[in-house]
Amino acid sequence: MISTLEKEITLKFLKARKKDGFLNVISIFSFIGISLGVAVLIIVMSVMNGFRSELINKIVGFNAHITVKPYEKQIQIENLQKTNLKFISKNLILSNSGEAILIKKDISKGIVLRGYSADDFPKLKIIKDKTFIGNRSNLIKNYISIGKELSFSLNLKIGDEITVMSSSGIDTIIGSLPKRKTFIVSSLFESGLADFDNNIAFINLSTLDEFFNLNNEKKNLEIYLKNPQNIENQKFIVQKIFKNDFVYSWADTNSSLFSALKVERNVMFIILSLIIIVAAFNIISGLTILVKNKTRDIAILKSIGVLNKSIIKIFFLVGVVIGTTATIFGVILGVVFSMYVENLRQFLSTVFDISLFPEEIYFLSTMPSEINPLSIFIISLCSILITITVSIFPALKAAKLDPIKALKYE
Repeated sequence: MISTLEKEITLKFLKARKKDGFLNVISIFSFIGISLGVAVLIIVMSVMNGFRSELINKIVGFNAHITVKPYEKQIQIENLQKTNLKFISKNLILSNSGEAILIKKDISKGIVLRGYSADDFPKLKIIKDKTFIGNRSNLIKNYISIGKELSFSLNLKIGDEITVMSSSGIDTIIGSLPKRKTFIVSSLFESGLADFDNNIAFINLSTLDEFFNLNNEKKNLEIYLKNPQNIENQKFIVQKIFKNDFVYSWADTNSSLFSALKVERNVMFIILSLIIIVAAFNIISGLTILVKNKTRDIAILKSIGVLNKSIIKIFFLVGVVIGTTATIFGVILGVVFSMYVENLRQFLSTVFDISLFPEEIYFLSTMPSEINPLSIFIISLCSILITITVSIFPALKAAKLDPIKALKYE
């Protein structure tokens, strides 16, 4: 326990005095360094968490959460009626896909065609989005829905015709030739990810099967979940239902991207933690100078019977108070900046006329931020532990001071 005497002496040592000018400068820099280190860590981690969440939402909003692909036999329809599957799923949609070449005048471009029935197409999240332009229920016959990015690059608009060449061939007297079909642009979608908008288009499922000579029975099953974030447990449930089919999730198809984001986040945490460590070492310097300046006071305290463990507590508390208050201030600063980081970006962009966080590079129009209480707790805990650790050495040094020698030279 900490006695009243120890508390009073600690507060006295924390108060600034004119003769302790250099010591005060060190204490102030220690406080600022730890506060900025904590704040920067919280801001960076919040932005990276926000970027990850936004990316997941866009990927999940465009792709199936879980896809079941048959190996040989078609997917058993009776499995779709199972209670476990109905409990976790929001929509069950049959689909197929194929790679083709899109031709517009002198421009040709590789593209992935996804096939959906006219009834299932409006169920897709991206089609329900307010940015969607065109008829949501018009994915029939030779109609095609393309991304806005692709429409800009090929100068296409709703109602325009475009030629698509299939990767499958048709036998003629001069050999096998690729199939060609003219499609009419019926709608434009926007996923928020340029890679999807520029390389994927939707056509009618029956048209796609005929265009690529696909077996009508071997369609893929796309499962859209009620909670796509908790993917692993739900994937396991689906695998138990479709034991003879290949099951994969959105997390599997984007595993390398999210692994890279995770590694980057961990590395950033380690690097930015060095700011706190460097600032914490200033506490050692400050407390060491404080011990030197308070030599006479320490000697008097020992002379009147104050125990060594009380001296240790006093100087230890000085370091802990500086570190803890700096950490709390850094948390407040970091949380406030994280909450208004987009406003700050807009302000800096306007004042300096520069493009911060360009959309064409990061795929997002605004700077995302997601404050994670667990991250803040870990950062705060690490900061306080570092402060506690560096406060031990100067406190022990103060306790070892010989009162007789100290008063002799005063």
